[in-house]
Amino acid sequence: MVISFSLEASLMSVHHSVSDDDEEEEVGGAQRAELRLAISEDEEEAGPFSDLTALVMRYRHGYRRCCVLFCVGGVIVFTAAFLLAYGIFSGRYHCSQAEQGHEQQLGGAKAPSEGGAGLYLGELRLMMRKLLQDEDIHNTVSRVSRAAHPPGSSEGTSLASEILQRFRELQMDHTWTESLYATLQFPDRSQRSSLSLVDSAGRVSEEIPLNPSDYCPYSSTGNATGGVVYANYGRPEDFKWLKREDVSVAGCVVVMRVGGGVSFAEKVWLAEKNGASGALIYPDPADVPQDPRRLGLNTHTAVSEHVHLGSGDPFTPGFPSFNHTQFPPIQSSGLPLIPALPITATVASKLLSQLTGPSCPRPWQGRLPYVRCVVGPEFSNGRRVQMSVQNVMKPILLNNIFSSLEGRVEPDQYIMLGAQRDCLGPGAVKSGVGTAILLELARTFSAMVKKGFSPRRSLLFVSWDAGDFGNVGATEWLEGYLSMLHLKAVAYFSLDQAVMGDEVLSAYTSPLLVDLLDAAIRQVEHPKHAGQSIYSQAERDGGSWRIMKPLYLNSGAFSFTAFAGVPAMELRFTEERAYPFINTPLDSVSRLQEVLGGRLGVTGRSLGELVGEMVLRLAHDHILPLRITSYAQTVLQFSAQLNKHSAELQSRGLSPQWVFSARGDYSRAAETLQRAIDYSDLHEPTITRFYNTRIMKVEYYFLSQYVSAVETPFRHVIHGRGNHTLSALTEHLGLLTSDPGRFDESSFRRQLALFTWTLQGAANALNGDVWSIHNMHRFTH
Repeated sequence: MVISFSLEASLMSVHHSVSDDDEEEEVGGAQRAELRLAISEDEEEAGPFSDLTALVMRYRHGYRRCCVLFCVGGVIVFTAAFLLAYGIFSGRYHCSQAEQGHEQQLGGAKAPSEGGAGLYLGELRLMMRKLLQDEDIHNTVSRVSRAAHPPGSSEGTSLASEILQRFRELQMDHTWTESLYATLQFPDRSQRSSLSLVDSAGRVSEEIPLNPSDYCPYSSTGNATGGVVYANYGRPEDFKWLKREDVSVAGCVVVMRVGGGVSFAEKVWLAEKNGASGALIYPDPADVPQDPRRLGLNTHTAVSEHVHLGSGDPFTPGFPSFNHTQFPPIQSSGLPLIPALPITATVASKLLSQLTGPSCPRPWQGRLPYVRCVVGPEFSNGRRVQMSVQNVMKPILLNNIFSSLEGRVEPDQYIMLGAQRDCLGPGAVKSGVGTAILLELARTFSAMVKKGFSPRRSLLFVSWDAGDFGNVGATEWLEGYLSMLHLKAVAYFSLDQAVMGDEVLSAYTSPLLVDLLDAAIRQVEHPKHAGQSIYSQAERDGGSWRIMKPLYLNSGAFSFTAFAGVPAMELRFTEERAYPFINTPLDSVSRLQEVLGGRLGVTGRSLGELVGEMVLRLAHDHILPLRITSYAQTVLQFSAQLNKHSAELQSRGLSPQWVFSARGDYSRAAETLQRAIDYSDLHEPTITRFYNTRIMKVEYYFLSQYVSAVETPFRHVIHGRGNHTLSALTEHLGLLTSDPGRFDESSFRRQLALFTWTLQGAANALNGDVWSIHNMHRFTH
């Protein structure tokens, strides 16, 4: 617009100049008379010659003016044409730069990768959106969930072959399988587990029917007999309340509700820790909808889940299950020592309605019919409960299936996506949705590469086996490749249970991926609210920050971060009302479609686009868009708690100053590295490689080097489990006020020292070279 306006103004000035001359010729008689008076007499006497000369001179003067005007016009036209051509050929560059600037405000994009086909992030995003398909997602979920497909079954093997074939048809750069043997637990076909009521003499007075397929994988086998104690959700605070009320669970069978933010494994472990002899877990109508007319369970359906407090094969903790080798006699400390069974709401109502004892707190009251909420442990008629669990361990051949697109610039850096394939039931949500989105994203990115997408880094798509037993396939693979993954793994995205609804998005994530997610939810449309991004809808619902949640034990992403030190995320669309069919035989595609109002394909596509957006950024950007300063804030919150107890700690000879110093060193190191990145030439391959290598190691730095990977596999001091973690340190610190007698100074000193040196080690590593580290450790008295 500026160029055309300037050209038009120049042409108007030429037009006005010529018009003025013409006007002089027409109305300038008086001017010519005055001009003649000024001519010398010699010129007048020249006669015709003088007239000719004057005429020629007049036209020569006009000619010169025209030449000047013509030259000026030519220069203007040439300049305008040059600027126009420049604008046309460089417009794409400037538009891209404008888009880049906008993207950087949102956590944004860099220039195209070297060796690429000239496609920019905006173009790649549009291409991905056009290629993603709803119908394929729905069809795959239907195929996967048509029947139960546990590991080692004929249906599971058939499904694995189909997925391998689907990957091969995509003509990816590499497709392969990895097989391993793992020890899994199944119900014993020759003996069934049982539940009964016995009289004071131990004689069975009533058999309570159970579904033989309902069981908790990795439960201890054997019998348990005793009174019954109701422990709400089986959380730590629930057992603390029972202890305060002098209700002992020792020797009793504990009945607990599904949910409460506590996995089955944690419930059973806490019951065992408090002296229980057995555990029964049921779905309460207050937590799990149980009206079949309104998409709920029937009261005769139990919820099953494994009870190993860990992940992977519990008989090879911390190291892989290699094929055809003799496993050493090591058993995971996370295996329970008491039997556990899932029971239905009907069975729970039968047991709890007969209890006597103190009344429950009001928040413990569920919605079981005919139940007056008391905690037990005695039955009104003097009877006791007897449970028997009969399961068997079996070595099962597992198959993990891989397919990859090789990066064109940094092929040894992996962006990984995975989903569990197996399920003890139909598993529309448990395994179908994740598998469908995984295959659709693999197909989409493969097609993008054929259309010109040139990823900087490699994309790895994985279908995992034995997920229902505690992410066994994924964890065993991590254990086998742990030594190399911290140098190659950029991030992992779990697609497990990705769609349970279409209203609320939750992201269980490492803090390093928060900025990446924040930028992605601004780009993707909400599946239920057309025309609104996920971000804008979340802001209307109270803040997008509510999307971010910490990783949890049963998440498919947990082992990647807590065990392997790889930033990981698991995304999930849900409803405000809980999806009731997960981990039951009723988890079918028809029920899921009914929950979603027939929008399974649309919602799955939206989730796939969200993950694809983040994968695209990681595969495209020169510098990995991870928030390396995030853990400084996490430790700052702990430092504030330490500061509150500073006087008490110092009176015991414990100084929190070391932690404060280490946190400051980490914060400064992370900020210095970020500034160095911001002011570097990110188009220089050596520089980007140098910085990306350091960024990729940040999560790994938080794996404690002071604990054994075999005895304490989840070594991450923030997300892991064990006495070395920040949560254990915080809990121990809380005893100073809640129960000072249990505070152990020597134990706390050790915990504090190990955490401090892990944090200081992360700070030192971020600083880079040893000559860049200037720590001053002073002795305190």
